[in-house]
Amino acid sequence: MMQKLTRKWRKSPADADGGDDYSLPTRDDSRPIDTQEQEELVRSLENSQAYQSLIWRRYHAYFMYEVGSGSIVAAEAAAVLVCLMVITGLMHNSRRRLWLWYSFVPGTLLAVFWLHHMLRLAKFRWDIVWLPLTPLGGAGICLYVDYLLNQSSEEVRKLRGYMYSYKAY
Repeated sequence: MMQKLTRKWRKSPADADGGDDYSLPTRDDSRPIDTQEQEELVRSLENSQAYQSLIWRRYHAYFMYEVGSGSIVAAEAAAVLVCLMVITGLMHNSRRRLWLWYSFVPGTLLAVFWLHHMLRLAKFRWDIVWLPLTPLGGAGICLYVDYLLNQSSEEVRKLRGYMYSYKAY
């Protein structure tokens, strides 16, 4: 199909009368389409829709009948808020741990929300288990990394206290 369009583009009627070299082919939309062309166009659109449906019919579509779309949008907005809180906690040195804990609380609420609705599904879907775990896991990992960094800085301070003065003879 792309080769057909490329050929039409290269051999456009504008080339014959010295028109623009980069114009797209035009079609007279006022003429009616015959039955075979209509059938071909409808079949092409059906195939395109089926392909797009196959690709995009995942994750949130599982909850299409159990949860309202407003609740799903609100949950995703809350997940974005959790991510922003984690980023704020990582960026600000003075209140780092406080922001990370603040992000942990709504992450837990999101995990409960998604797990509740996942358990209400007719069949448990393992491919969407990341929905409840991602915001909570991100906040938890950041809290753990912050804990490790605080421990290592404390150990470095202890090591500095063990230093002694060395005199060469």
